[in-house]
Amino acid sequence: MVNSLAATPKDSTSAAMDAQLGKQMQKQSVPSPSTASAPARPTSLLAKSPEVTVQGGSLKTWAFSSPSVERVMVVLKTEGRPLDADVELWAGPDNTPHKIRVYIENGATRPFSAVMETPRGPNTIAVRNIGQLEFPLFSQIEAVSANGPLGGGISAEPMSAPVVIQGGALRTFPFDPSVESVQVLLKTDGRPLNARIELLQGPNNNKQVIELYTEDGLDRPFYAILESPGSGNVIRIVNTATVEFPMTASVGAFKLGTQTPFEEIKPVISGFGDSGYGSSQADRETFKYGPPPPF
Repeated sequence: MVNSLAATPKDSTSAAMDAQLGKQMQKQSVPSPSTASAPARPTSLLAKSPEVTVQGGSLKTWAFSSPSVERVMVVLKTEGRPLDADVELWAGPDNTPHKIRVYIENGATRPFSAVMETPRGPNTIAVRNIGQLEFPLFSQIEAVSANGPLGGGISAEPMSAPVVIQGGALRTFPFDPSVESVQVLLKTDGRPLNARIELLQGPNNNKQVIELYTEDGLDRPFYAILESPGSGNVIRIVNTATVEFPMTASVGAFKLGTQTPFEEIKPVISGFGDSGYGSSQADRETFKYGPPPPF
């Protein structure tokens, strides 16, 4: 007597289909190591996140709840109008360990680009446009990797040796016209950091001003990129704290252009040009021997 409950054998075609289906389900349930790996984060200061418009007098916040986010890049720009904004780091209720006040004369020519440390999350970045309604700004906030100057990585150009700036003192760093952008790194030995960074182009002509506060300059240093187009650019760093709170500053070129200082100035040698006075042979003879006598 044949047992009716016994499993009936399957043909080779159905068995092959079941085996193929089982492999597909296994691939979907257990991803491969290449698929499961996290996407690479950008290591440059070129933000790839979408721009968020912050109207004058309004506030926008970006929350990073994951503790793995230890560094955030902040980029602020405008369409060519002045930029006046406050950037704060919120770490818990009523705790603001990092504050930045930014003023830029032209937010399109000189956008604000900085890196803020966000250890021990969750953290929130708050951007407040304190300008008028006619002056909106565009912000890009995104998490970056641990590579870079703050993480001991290599920047675009080597930075200078750290310079100690005592409380109440200031230091200036002039740059050639070939330097298109400047990188600034401020640190302390664990004490609070209060400083003002100014980008000057001409006598007391502030193109960009950054006022910052950090409760721990070793745990939360400040790193920023300042665009410096044109000639006559000078970085002035002022330690606005008292003498008990010194800090160290490292300043260097971030991006070098192809234009030389001679091409930027474009001097006119001997007053001779392609047109105007001095272009003709008679003008050259007059310049060389002087005007002819009146008789």
